[in-house]
Amino acid sequence: MFTALLVALPLIIGQHWQVNLLVFTLMYAGLAAAWNLLGGYTGYPALGHGAFFGIGAYAMAIGTNHIGVGAGYRSFLLVLPIALATGVAVLPIARLLMRTRAATFALLSITVMFMVQTFAYNLRSLTHGSEGISVPLAPFPATTFERPFYYAMAALLALTLLVCWAVRTSKLGLSLNAVRDDEDRARGLGVQTELVKLVAFALSAGLTAGFGAVWAYYVTFVFPGFAIDPLLSLGVILMAFLGGRRTLWGPVVGAALIVPAQQYFAYRYGASHLYLVAYAALFLLVIYLLPDGIIPSIAARLTRLTRLTTRCAHTPRAHIADSIADKDSITDKGERV
Repeated sequence: MFTALLVALPLIIGQHWQVNLLVFTLMYAGLAAAWNLLGGYTGYPALGHGAFFGIGAYAMAIGTNHIGVGAGYRSFLLVLPIALATGVAVLPIARLLMRTRAATFALLSITVMFMVQTFAYNLRSLTHGSEGISVPLAPFPATTFERPFYYAMAALLALTLLVCWAVRTSKLGLSLNAVRDDEDRARGLGVQTELVKLVAFALSAGLTAGFGAVWAYYVTFVFPGFAIDPLLSLGVILMAFLGGRRTLWGPVVGAALIVPAQQYFAYRYGASHLYLVAYAALFLLVIYLLPDGIIPSIAARLTRLTRLTTRCAHTPRAHIADSIADKDSITDKGERV
């Protein structure tokens, strides 16, 4: 049903700005789901996923300019190779980062992001530095220009959710849960903690780079400050927190709620940057009111309601009548006194 909805949405909603909003909503949903593989299932507070997004964006720009892949649908063929190459290339860095934990890991991950941004500014022969690098404009019809990018983002989102589902229902998912709960104990019980953490890191980084590649082809221009943006990393984390970390559909729900509001605030208050204040306020509200996220909170309430209903259904009617009679007798005695 979800796949059918993704296919039908751009056909039902025909306005360009609406399809454009759907493109970014799917992108952020996929990015949040990819982050969830590392930040949710493993429990490592990754703050530098903007680096992998930027790597994917620059890889697409370099592939279409320097390698001469060509425009049109052929450029989409670069997305999966870029994702696979990024996932493999980050393994040495991941091995160093995953030896740390908690706040140290968070600081090092965001440091890596700024290092990648610095390389993007200084490797002028490849990235054109602060001038940015353009991507050939896709030769799609103007009336349906956004649709190919929408379906590319939808396909990547479906792949990301499939990977998340496979991880959750496999031995790898159990190992990642053990690492999140108590890594030292998990290692003592025989879990190959370093291996499973590296697999989660590679999957998360590779999928993030894939979305960056499609984004670069869509916006047709890659600039270090936009492609490797700390706000993108924070926004992705906020969406995962809002929908529910360690859940399959939580990041999708969070993106569906936040991205339209983000676009609205950026459009109305972008010049004054007041939308960042609203962004920060929303993050604080989520952490304070919904620390477990929307889906886990709803699931917990439904579970309590189901238990209460089941308990009432299995309670004998005679017992209920006796309880009512006892309360009435106590009330009568109180009135007599």
